[in-house]
Amino acid sequence: MTARAASTVLVGRQPELAGLREALGRARAGDPVTVLVGGEAGVGKTRLLEEFGAHATGAGARLLIGQCLELGEAGLPFAPFAAALRDVLRHDGPAAFAGYEAEFARLLPELARVPAGAAAPTGLPVSDTPRGYLFDLVADLFRRIAEERPLVLLIEDLHWADRSTRDLIGFLVRAARATRLLLVCTYRTDELHRGHPLRPFLAELDRARGVDRIELGRLDRDGTGAILADLLGAEPAARAVDDVHGRTQGNPFFIEELAAAGDPVGCAVLPETLRDLLLARVDRLPEPAQRVLRIAAAGGTRFAHQLLAEVAGLPEAELEDALRVAVAGQLVVADPDGDYEFRHALFREAVHDDLLPGEHARLHARYAAAIEAQPHLVAAGRAPAEIAHHWYAAHDHPRALIAARAAAAAAADRYAYAEQSRLLERVLELWELVPDAADRLGMDHLRLLEETVAAANTAGDLSRALTLTRAALAEMDSAAEPLRAARLLDQRGRLLALLGKSDGAAELGEAYRLAAGVPDGPERIGLLSDIAAHLMKVDPAQAASVAAEATVGAEAVGADLALLPTRIAMLCRTQGIPDLGLAELRRAEALARAADDARALVSALVYLSDVLYELGRYAESEEAAAAGVSEARRVGISRSIGAYLLSNRAEALIALGRWDEADAACAEAARIDPPGVSGLHWLQLRAGLRLARAHPAADELVGRALAFLARPYLWPNHRLPLRELRIEAALAADDKVAALAASRAALADERLIDLPREGWPVLSAVARAAALVGDAALAAEASAVAAVLPARYPAELAHAAQVTAILTGVEFNADTPGAPAGQSGVAGERPGAPAQRSGTALPAWREAVAQWRAVGQPYPLGRALLALAEAAAAAGERDEVAGAVREAAEIATRLGAAPLGEQAATLARRVGLRGAGRPGPDLLTSREQEVLRLVAEGHSNSRIAEQLFISPKTASVHVSRIIAKLDVTNRVEAAALAHRLGLLDPTPPATPAQRRGR
Repeated sequence: MTARAASTVLVGRQPELAGLREALGRARAGDPVTVLVGGEAGVGKTRLLEEFGAHATGAGARLLIGQCLELGEAGLPFAPFAAALRDVLRHDGPAAFAGYEAEFARLLPELARVPAGAAAPTGLPVSDTPRGYLFDLVADLFRRIAEERPLVLLIEDLHWADRSTRDLIGFLVRAARATRLLLVCTYRTDELHRGHPLRPFLAELDRARGVDRIELGRLDRDGTGAILADLLGAEPAARAVDDVHGRTQGNPFFIEELAAAGDPVGCAVLPETLRDLLLARVDRLPEPAQRVLRIAAAGGTRFAHQLLAEVAGLPEAELEDALRVAVAGQLVVADPDGDYEFRHALFREAVHDDLLPGEHARLHARYAAAIEAQPHLVAAGRAPAEIAHHWYAAHDHPRALIAARAAAAAAADRYAYAEQSRLLERVLELWELVPDAADRLGMDHLRLLEETVAAANTAGDLSRALTLTRAALAEMDSAAEPLRAARLLDQRGRLLALLGKSDGAAELGEAYRLAAGVPDGPERIGLLSDIAAHLMKVDPAQAASVAAEATVGAEAVGADLALLPTRIAMLCRTQGIPDLGLAELRRAEALARAADDARALVSALVYLSDVLYELGRYAESEEAAAAGVSEARRVGISRSIGAYLLSNRAEALIALGRWDEADAACAEAARIDPPGVSGLHWLQLRAGLRLARAHPAADELVGRALAFLARPYLWPNHRLPLRELRIEAALAADDKVAALAASRAALADERLIDLPREGWPVLSAVARAAALVGDAALAAEASAVAAVLPARYPAELAHAAQVTAILTGVEFNADTPGAPAGQSGVAGERPGAPAQRSGTALPAWREAVAQWRAVGQPYPLGRALLALAEAAAAAGERDEVAGAVREAAEIATRLGAAPLGEQAATLARRVGLRGAGRPGPDLLTSREQEVLRLVAEGHSNSRIAEQLFISPKTASVHVSRIIAKLDVTNRVEAAALAHRLGLLDPTPPATPAQRRGR
């Protein structure tokens, strides 16, 4: 993936941009304003000014830009003003300077029209013109320019300004009170050392009236992700964003540099250009300060003074002097607690990478020894990880092995499973380098592999966990230790399914075979429970049998049912309990809380939120999922089982109509980046949400979600929603061919009739596609599935009512292939086109609306209301049309569902409703209604002209206007729409003989 060199989007600067726009508004009103924009190098000051400059120009302001040069106090005086005046000369000519060319020549030499040393109009040589007089002339020039239109003067890099430039800026700020002038100056905060001349100048300006300050901070993680997405042309993986954000700390320039290096995750080695740029700042420091920075870099981005003193071994005064220089040079920042931090992580990385090999190993060994001797020198709880890191970096393999194993155990105690997994991987690496590793650790290699599998699995690194299970099984003696082997096989089967590689049934079957010959005990019962839970989506009948066996064993040995919430949920589903086992799940939740078993609690809350959703108790579902999210975050399992809670919460929020909150929950899931199919649910939900809102990034998310269908295996409850999404995406794009293909693929899914919760939404989408395209065979297939698909819970009942309404309200031409016998088509309508039968469609849609209203999901209610309005229009029920359209429009506005709102507006216009859905004048004139009736009868323009005694050209004009007013693409669609909405005058048009007699 190749990245562009620079981002084209402005990310995370909306408040600052709004502040500049507000300042321009004040200047436009005659109140001169100065805005000082500060921020570190590369943070995006120039990009912000570019965006604002484009806005200012578009708003009718005059824009002048000046740049200070990196020459300091000895540089070219007035350099930014010279650039601005040069632009004035280029666009306005010498006349803009009103005869004072000689005076302005001090700022702009090309204006000097008299020989050097000749008298200026004031009687003084140009070089000796009083500065106050010159400043007055500049202010007057800007005033005259601003009289025509507001003037925006942008001056960049004020930290390089010479004194003359600063004095002129100060004069304009204080003296230029009668102009519509907005002065914007940028400067680098990391260049302002204690003695920098800009510091007192900024302090003086702060006391002047009309001076505002804007400080640009670094971007947050989402901002980093947005820039990467723009640079790479696709949404990057969450781990890539984490890596780049961690290294760049949200500095846009650094983000661009790392992305341009080639690897989207951020190159392992700093690009040479960036490294040289960073080290140039370090090279300006005296050697003692550089030496201390090198020592500090080995300790990390943040370091304590006492730890640095222990490692450096320098006299306190010498160390403090060196740190003072580094702080003054804006390379290190001191905090009130006495610690220090490199101003930017990449500064530390560049300095650390510049260490000599021997120096690198020596420094890290000194850090490891110092922290081992005094663990309090680092943050509480961090000593084990720090010691492991430093011994590893020092290449002391035996010590690094022991330290990494101890640090992994400490990480697990803190629920830091990702860190535990990385540390155990290091132990595996060092195992091969330390001959007596088993004796040093007191464990065999197989045990280490099992620990690493568990840690990687919990941390969400499923691919690595799967690889490790293969290695562990190769070392396993299943005959000697059947339960141990069965546990690994159960894990491997689940991992295969989660990664979409297979259903894992073979592994689960072998795991059950091994466990079957082992006497009952808590370990065997827990394993059987897990096998049953994993089999639930593969083979429900076998899952029920294994779960029943586990239940009998649990009762015999007194195993706590709170540890088996997955089994409870599975049993309740297979037994057909009306409340889906809600009471049992509540009991499991309570027992897990009482036992302080976080994993059991999170598992119970996953199923609890899911069951509550299916029962239509969306608010309770959202509360349960939110509680689970907090608990999963607390114990560090957000990327594993906790990932389902985020998507369950988003699903409930979508149902409640709280779409902004749902999108935020999906964004949180994206940041966590759940692995395998555990990351599919949020992706599918957000893709559907963006489709419903016509979001610009909808197509990308839809594509990412649908890519899961290409995997060798996908659980049916994940596959069916994707089939629905594919149909919805095709309908949103008005791609009828794709909609039909997706619909037929959905109906061919063998598990469609087994899963009503997922099946009914799919069937609703298929029915809509059949109605839109007019495919009688597809409608008949949908009707057949609807006849056998059970509907027991609120949303299923509402979907069933909607499918019935769609299929009831559609009839097809008799010549349509597959059309039911005895159905007559509408004259003049294209073969296969649907038409609403008001006699049957209207009551059916009333029932569908009532069902969705009872369910409480606003979006499908809004869709049903529009269909009801169409049916009511066809039946001539205009008051009902108005109410339904108005309510649908209100729902669309509340949800931000732009397409739904556009459909409501279009329908309102077609049936002659005014703004808020009140009946108004008909959309078509009486003559256009006559023409439309003849179009619907299939007449050509010539025949229409003959019938109405008008010219063919006039008839063509009427037809074109009708097509435009009805917002259709051709006369066939106009005719179909006229029939569907009852737009035709019930009074038949006069015959030619009747017209001649008038």
